[in-house]
Amino acid sequence: MSRLQADAPADLWVPVTGSLGFRGRRHRKAAIGMLLSQANQGTGATPRPGGGAFAWILSQAAPLLMHRAAGRVLVWVWKSDPELLVVMAQLQEATPQLRTARAMMPMEYDDTESFRNPHLGVGEKLAMPLPADPKTPPFATYTWDTGSHFVTVTAVCADRQRFGTVIGAVDDVARTLRVVDDLQVGESPTVLRIDPA
Repeated sequence: MSRLQADAPADLWVPVTGSLGFRGRRHRKAAIGMLLSQANQGTGATPRPGGGAFAWILSQAAPLLMHRAAGRVLVWVWKSDPELLVVMAQLQEATPQLRTARAMMPMEYDDTESFRNPHLGVGEKLAMPLPADPKTPPFATYTWDTGSHFVTVTAVCADRQRFGTVIGAVDDVARTLRVVDDLQVGESPTVLRIDPA
């Protein structure tokens, strides 16, 4: 089975994936709280007093859900300010439905630039430091099409003014992302590994 691996420096990032129980719970709760807050702003909903409890419940469930994803989802939060930046990497099978959905994205998503990863080859990066809708938080997406899968990285920032100061660190993590196949020696003798370069 294919899964993702990446190298996120421990002095900058706290991994949410694999942080079960008390380990990393403060960072998980802060990241989920930030995402819920941004979602509320985007829909125009007013925050409810119980939002903190809901974020805590989600923070406890998130690692288990990601564990069930078996390495197809990786999540990190910014160590010095977990409510500022959340990054999620995802591996998805490139189904016809997913290809169609990607082709029908709004025109603003066409404004991409080439982004090179030594393991995945050349992909696309879309940085939106000032989305047209002021309720939408600044974000960046990175995408690679491996033929059988899409590899995506999505970074959401809570502060438009600080987006430019942290996006370089997101670039660095995105460049280390790779797909790993759990193949036994001799399991698939017809597989030929080719460097994406």
